[in-house]
Amino acid sequence: MRLPRLEGHQVAVRPLEASDLQACHDLYNEIGWSDSALGEAENLALRRDWLDWTLRSYDQLAALHQPPYGERAILDSDQRFVGLVGIVPRLEPFERLPGLGGRPEARRTPEVGLFWAVRPAFQGRGYAAAAAGLISAWLFETLGLARILAGTEADNAASIGVMRRLGMRIEPNPGPPSPGFDVTGILEAPKEP
Repeated sequence: MRLPRLEGHQVAVRPLEASDLQACHDLYNEIGWSDSALGEAENLALRRDWLDWTLRSYDQLAALHQPPYGERAILDSDQRFVGLVGIVPRLEPFERLPGLGGRPEARRTPEVGLFWAVRPAFQGRGYAAAAAGLISAWLFETLGLARILAGTEADNAASIGVMRRLGMRIEPNPGPPSPGFDVTGILEAPKEP
């Protein structure tokens, strides 16, 4: 099971390639995800290791008949690399959320999640929502998922805005603060006609 290249009106989503190393490295630097305790060469080496692992995981997950987890490139209409979008495993006490049961004692459960990150020069143009929408539609149609979740911190208004544009129901974590679980967006599968 492989996530193919997906084409939309505004964006395309494609598997990463080895030639995306510099673009991925630049993205991480621009959004502050590089390790500030390390130098440029060390951060680039970390990004190379991550990209190599990501490329190998495409084949390994397909061979194991697993969901196509991992990041993909977001390309604009001029085929420029504008960011990353991905399918990620989520493991949180989701049944604590009011819309998923509201049980304070809920244990962690696995869910399929979405991830996105866009280069600052391209933010605010709808690329993250368009790319995440393409992947969501593919996941619902191909894997028959019941829902897809995304998580972020309470102060990440941009990410919450993407969730809203995707049509996600926004639910705050009723428990103690937890990175990536402060706010959850829940996108239910489309209703059958």
